[in-house]
Amino acid sequence: MHPVVTQTDFTEVPLLSRGKVRDMYDLGEHLLIVVTDRLSAFDHVLPNGIPDKGRVLNMISAFWFEKTRHLVKNHLISTRSEDLPSPLCPYKESLEGRFTIAKKARMLPVECIVRGYLSGSGWSDYQRTGSVCGIPLPAGLRESDRLPEPLFTPSTKAESGHDENISFAQATALIGESLAHRVRETSLALYQFAADYARQRGIIIADTKFEFGLHEGDLILCDEVLTPDSSRFWPLDLYEPGRSQPSFDKQFVRDYLLSIRWNKEPPVPSLPEEVVAKTTAKYREAYERLTGQPLD
Repeated sequence: MHPVVTQTDFTEVPLLSRGKVRDMYDLGEHLLIVVTDRLSAFDHVLPNGIPDKGRVLNMISAFWFEKTRHLVKNHLISTRSEDLPSPLCPYKESLEGRFTIAKKARMLPVECIVRGYLSGSGWSDYQRTGSVCGIPLPAGLRESDRLPEPLFTPSTKAESGHDENISFAQATALIGESLAHRVRETSLALYQFAADYARQRGIIIADTKFEFGLHEGDLILCDEVLTPDSSRFWPLDLYEPGRSQPSFDKQFVRDYLLSIRWNKEPPVPSLPEEVVAKTTAKYREAYERLTGQPLD
């Protein structure tokens, strides 16, 4: 297991932004995206880092970027240590496996969510309205049921707080009709390809989120892709509609925080060692199942 990295502070290259999990630096023509071991729950970053989490997220994204190039171009340039700019060479060891050198893109102001199963906010919406994000569904569906066909349900990108679901018409108003149709078709194709692949490896991808940008006039896939942080991954062998499902993500942490009745306000509680260890194991298992490779 590699050392836990909860924050990077490289003075050699300009810091562009620090998100809940990712630190982004300006390399001039390209970006350096560093995936830390920070973990957020209920819109708060927890005091503990989760060992190997950043490496798992970065390497799963790299895996999918390579595997989906036939469907859409993407921002990946390199994840190899030898391609780091020379000022960052002293940090090779801590960066190993957790960075991406990426193309700079003009990001689209919508998040592209695809839902293949009835879960999360979609299940709540369906119980209230019989629809998901305004899309009518058959009556009588249960929690975690597979949907008749995957749904494209875009959302806005919130600077703070929660993203808001929007209609396809609203997405069209934001980015234009032609581009909206293209990202919908591409998102659905990506989801179907990945869901079929993952199912053969014992993982159900219940839903996922894609982000796209424009680079030299081309639509490209950016950010993270098909990870346990941007998707719901369920173990196929334990799948049972009619209830919530066990998953390969931080749901284990959310359940712990709910069990101690944390009010979701600072101060943010630290996680016990056993919760940290179980969460690491979930992320590692997702990587190893998907790729068929052990995590070094």
